[in-house]
Amino acid sequence: MNDCLFCKIIAGELPTTKLYEDDQVIAILDIMPVNPGHALVIPKTHSERMLETSEEEGAQVLSVAKRIGKALLETNLADGVTLSVNNGEASGQTVFHTHMHVIPRLNGDGLVSWKHGEYEDGEADKIATIVKNQLT
Repeated sequence: MNDCLFCKIIAGELPTTKLYEDDQVIAILDIMPVNPGHALVIPKTHSERMLETSEEEGAQVLSVAKRIGKALLETNLADGVTLSVNNGEASGQTVFHTHMHVIPRLNGDGLVSWKHGEYEDGEADKIATIVKNQLT
């Protein structure tokens, strides 16, 4: 993808602060971090959403994200870690090349979690049936 920001980073066309790289993924520091140490793990094969990546690439993204998260915790750069993938504009995705955020969390950092709700009577069963039928 010629106009993809992450493809340009992977190709070495744009500067970045690299944390890790192998034949499947690259991990970089986010240029607009939520907290210091906020990293992105990006598969080298272009796809817009994690839901479109191969099982192998998805597994490698998660493996590297876990390693970075552990490093953040072990070096006391974080009290906790959020691993997050946004799939599609409605979920907050702004760069349409699959990537996983590794966000260092600090006690009292003020980052807001999402709002929790409740199911109406019978709604959970209805949704579960729809999803389970699609999985088969």
